[in-house]
Amino acid sequence: MDKKFVAINYISCSPEYATRFEELFAMRAKAIDTMPGFFDMHVLKPQKEGQDYLIVSYWENEDAFKDWTKSEAFLEGHKRGFADLAKAKAEGKPAPMSSDFKTYKIIAN
Repeated sequence: MDKKFVAINYISCSPEYATRFEELFAMRAKAIDTMPGFFDMHVLKPQKEGQDYLIVSYWENEDAFKDWTKSEAFLEGHKRGFADLAKAKAEGKPAPMSSDFKTYKIIAN
């Protein structure tokens, strides 16, 4: 199988949340690793403050990625981050992070 599809999640973190965000990935559930059509993932840390973290995942096709986002494994893999967001909301605080997915087809290696 060839990698044909890439999803990039652009994560903006408040400065005080960056360490927590990195801890979440250091102890990640690895739920994505067992998904059909998943190949690999890279978590990229910005070199300058104010830039986004990038989570780059490689897939066989767009359907495999979409299946991941609708799966129980997705919820399991993100539950700690979702809990952090819910806690901030309940306390009337701004969200400590935000996420923006962009997807791409690989046209050359």
